[in-house]
Amino acid sequence: MNKEQLLGKLDELKSDYVRIQGDMDKLEYVKGRVSSAEGQLVRLEGEIAEVRKQLEKIEEEE
Repeated sequence: MNKEQLLGKLDELKSDYVRIQGDMDKLEYVKGRVSSAEGQLVRLEGEIAEVRKQLEKIEEEE
C-alpha cells in the first residue's frame, strides 16, 4: 500500500472505532452485552497500530 492508501485506511478504521464506541455506549446505557463491541474495539486498535507502523516506515524512507 502507498501512503495515500494507508491514510485512507487509517481514516476508515478511526471512523469504525468511533461508531462502535458509540454503539457500545448505547448498549451500556440499556444494560446490553458489550463484550462483542469491546472485542471489535480491541481488534481495531491493533489494526490502527499496524497501519501507523506502516506509515512510519514509509515516512522514514522518504
